[in-house]
Amino acid sequence: MSSLEQRAHYRGSLIAIYQAALKRVEGRISVSNWLKQNPFQGPLRVIAIGKAAQSMLYGAYDVLNDRIDQALIISKQGHIDPTWCRQHGCITHQSAHPIPDESSLQAGRKLLDFIADGSELPLLFLISGGASSLVEMAIDGVGLEDLARVNGWMLGSGLDILQMNTIRKALSRIKGGGLLAFLEQTEVVGLVISDVPGDDPATIGSGLLTPDGDLAERLAALSLPSWLQDKLQRWERPRITMSTSQPRLEIIANLQMALEAAAEYASGMGYRVSRREDFLSGDAADRGKSLAQELLQGPPGIVIWGGETTVALPPNPGQGGRNQHLALAAARELAGAQDCYLLAAGTDGSDGPTEDAGAVVDGGTVARAALHGEKPERAIANADSGRFLEASGDLISTGPTGTNVMDLVIGLRV
Repeated sequence: MSSLEQRAHYRGSLIAIYQAALKRVEGRISVSNWLKQNPFQGPLRVIAIGKAAQSMLYGAYDVLNDRIDQALIISKQGHIDPTWCRQHGCITHQSAHPIPDESSLQAGRKLLDFIADGSELPLLFLISGGASSLVEMAIDGVGLEDLARVNGWMLGSGLDILQMNTIRKALSRIKGGGLLAFLEQTEVVGLVISDVPGDDPATIGSGLLTPDGDLAERLAALSLPSWLQDKLQRWERPRITMSTSQPRLEIIANLQMALEAAAEYASGMGYRVSRREDFLSGDAADRGKSLAQELLQGPPGIVIWGGETTVALPPNPGQGGRNQHLALAAARELAGAQDCYLLAAGTDGSDGPTEDAGAVVDGGTVARAALHGEKPERAIANADSGRFLEASGDLISTGPTGTNVMDLVIGLRV
């Protein structure tokens, strides 16, 4: 094979492994499989919230169909199938992500109206990552400008998802179990795709259906800027009074399932596979460097990591997300190597505020981008990895994947 053919072949292999992982945790399959094993009797109503809401709703209709009295779907702009929803009589709402805006507050009102309109029927919630931004009802004294400022700061702060959702709960009437105060249904079931370490329902989507008794203590333990500390001290979250018993919550897809599927598929392709059990976290650039070094020093085969890194953004960040940032840092270490490739991508199909899932880099990434005047050091410092990787031709674009179980990094040494 020529060098171009070789790159295309190994790049294709990594993308195929990534896609096999996505298929295992896809919302439609995950929901339909659970419902087939745990059938509902009689009519019910469905609420789907999150980036994977449309896929999960497909799965509910595949099994329940006419038993669904009505459905509400709240998802990210461009993640809803309006024709299908119209044909099935679903109420739809497209909202903002990753920073809430007026559409997020509208989604909160629409959610509570939907719940109040059918209190006599059981409720099936379909929850996936992204719900924290997509639907909101802020506590008294917190305005849209406050929500935007806090969320904007958090996204560039280097805080992990558990810490960010702790702050989000403190500002919300419906998160941290707050939604339970509005539920009068005798039967409430939640099917959840986990996008957090440990699969804790109290953290996924900021815990719409899970009370958080330790919220005040964990909030106090965070190191926050003075302006945010002052606001949190002034804003008082109302005490949650539940009108229903604790809902039944089931994790139907998570990162471990995706990692298992990736390993199985890679093994079936004939590769020697090493799956790392430690959760991938920390600074994206640091981890990209260390993973590349591990790949260079290791034996031939596939290495698979999973988790979610962070990026502390400069004042005026460029284009990209944490997976692209990690991939570019890895590409610097791999520069000149002829036998190593690395894929880093979000399982939801969107890396940070971009429409790309991530990237596949190799020993030629830096040289290809240099032909367009791009320098890796500058791109990393400016959080502009997306522009660099676009120039090198290494970005991955999938569109909405129908799932969200954090990030996958797949390395190959041939």
